[in-house]
Amino acid sequence: MNGVKQTGRLLIREARQVVTVRGSQGPRHGAELQDLGIIPDGAILIGDGIIEEVGPTRRVENLWAARGAAEISAAGRVVMPGFVDSHTHMVFPPPGACAQDLGGAARSVRASTGHHIQWRTQTYLAAMARHGTTTVEGKTGCGPDESAELKLLRVMAALKDQPLHVVPTFLFRLPQPGENGDASAEEAAEWVFRELLPKIRRRRFAKFADLAWESDLGFEEIYGRYLGAARSLGFACKVHAHHSGAGAAIASAVENLAVSVDHLEYASAQEAAILADSGTMATLLPLATFPSGRNAPARALIEAGVPIALASNFNSRHSSTLNMQTVVALACTNLGMTIEEAIIAATINGAHALGRADRVGSLEAGKRADLLILNSPDYREMARFFGMNLVHMTLRNGAVIYKEGDVVNEEPCG
Repeated sequence: MNGVKQTGRLLIREARQVVTVRGSQGPRHGAELQDLGIIPDGAILIGDGIIEEVGPTRRVENLWAARGAAEISAAGRVVMPGFVDSHTHMVFPPPGACAQDLGGAARSVRASTGHHIQWRTQTYLAAMARHGTTTVEGKTGCGPDESAELKLLRVMAALKDQPLHVVPTFLFRLPQPGENGDASAEEAAEWVFRELLPKIRRRRFAKFADLAWESDLGFEEIYGRYLGAARSLGFACKVHAHHSGAGAAIASAVENLAVSVDHLEYASAQEAAILADSGTMATLLPLATFPSGRNAPARALIEAGVPIALASNFNSRHSSTLNMQTVVALACTNLGMTIEEAIIAATINGAHALGRADRVGSLEAGKRADLLILNSPDYREMARFFGMNLVHMTLRNGAVIYKEGDVVNEEPCG
């Protein structure tokens, strides 16, 4: 589905609830995280894939511009923005990769054809669309391996709109001792700064430069230089703070004006509070440590005024759930977030974490018509139906990319 876009006008009408998530232009925090901007008995008028009007059905359907529009009835259902999944590893590591051998995983990427990687990733994107994601980020992470990294970035470039909008991120991961032959971490880093980062920037393969901060390896000085080098080239930065010692990662992220610092399962409430008023968001991944029960200090972050995004951390090795509805439900049960906070974190704040809040993440005039129609009369049911798919229909750019189908009863044999 290259460049999926609805032409002409479309009217979605009689929704029991239109969850607009409209509000201030910046990332939502504090009391703003409770305001979903709900319109009862609402309607949305879409023209050429862009939202033109959002309001009560009676008003919108009587507009001159709505005359002759194709119609979708959302009677008895919730309409809400599509999910923005701002942190995934959907292209790397490959399925079956050993958790202790990322060098071997990178070699597997080099040995695979781009066509095979693209086919595999397309199956993930289709599943995401079925579960309501309309924009998704994907990271590389092969280490200092130009062939593998560029192959993954080319695959994501080819998948830009098939059928979701894909946002590629270069993830810098220094090799573990012995992973890079005789080359030192310093040499590997210098090569990335001097050769790989500028090449990726020139080819516009990625907007974001992420960093896997391994606190126990003593690379803090190299990490700081990486963030500085990425910023000087025009990348927006992100930081993985997924181990103990998260305070140093948070401080460096703030110092280097990172868009977000992600994970934070090992952060204390005091460390997390460093993010308050910094301009750096916190992206929380409740699925990442679901088996262990270790959770990021979501309530401390929210009470400190930090804007929160939620994402799936999907990867085929150890976090193989790509349903953002499950992420929202887990945020409510395990992180102590309200359903309103969780929906905003998974939509408009996810869009802010990807620098796309001017286009997606809320249902407002002028934005792309990326939205969901749910098999539910009330948005609060999403917190109760853990692992269940409530999506009836997914639209991106005003075009239907997924519609729920019937279950076929098999005829008995003989």
